Amino acid sequence: SAGGNFLSASLYIGDLLPDVNEGLLYEIFNAVGPVASIRVCRDAVTRRSLGYAYVNYHNAADAERALDSMNFTDIKGKACRIMWSQRDPSVRRSGVGNIFVKNLQENIDNKQLYDTFSLFGNILSCKVVCDKETGLSKGYGYVHYETNEAAANAIEKLDGMLIDGKEVQVGMFVRRDTRPDQASWTNCFLKNIPYEWDEARLRQEFEPFGEIASVSISMGKRKVFPKKKKVVVVEKKEGEEEQGDDAAAPAEEGAAETT
Repeated sequence: SAGGNFLSASLYIGDLLPDVNEGLLYEIFNAVGPVASIRVCRDAVTRRSLGYAYVNYHNAADAERALDSMNFTDIKGKACRIMWSQRDPSVRRSGVGNIFVKNLQENIDNKQLYDTFSLFGNILSCKVVCDKETGLSKGYGYVHYETNEAAANAIEKLDGMLIDGKEVQVGMFVRRDTRPDQASWTNCFLKNIPYEWDEARLRQEFEPFGEIASVSISMGKRKVFPKKKKVVVVEKKEGEEEQGDDAAAPAEEGAAETT
């Protein structure tokens, strides 16, 4: 559940199907506690649902219970995503506690991301970014914690760890409009460096161009791909006798040497 700083009686309900209306949501959420009001957000012109709604309870305790018990449950066959309604844009834009997770396994969904990262602190919102047309994960997502301490703890524990067999990268989220321009970058990313190089050798090669603050090499498993052998097919001329494997061997060996 969310912490006291964000405790209110209003919830955001996202990832709704277009035909989910106020009546259905009232029936679902009023079972947890008395609902004061519900609003499905719609396009001003077409009145088509935008896929999210706000549910307002009379009591904050009922809202918290709904968040804890109903987050990621199915509504008409699609898992909903519930978080505290935070309508103050300065809180959303502050970047406090907001982390970025990439290189996610494609089958990781919102609930799995939430379950993994909720171990480190109270989560205000959590989302895996999906393709709008296919609905498939794009392999990255966002987790917004209540505090920077929780976010830092998650980064420390999970960055570089395997989640469902894939090594993920976790770091603080930086808004596009606050990222430094290209001229301000002092980091240099390299790939395809010789496998036998260590950090000392890398520093030795690049130090002539300027003072180096830090050097780091990320080591993964080396992939070895076997060479493909060319297959030489010799058509048998009419009247020739079949030859055994010994006769064909020199042709194969010669072909292999040319690869």
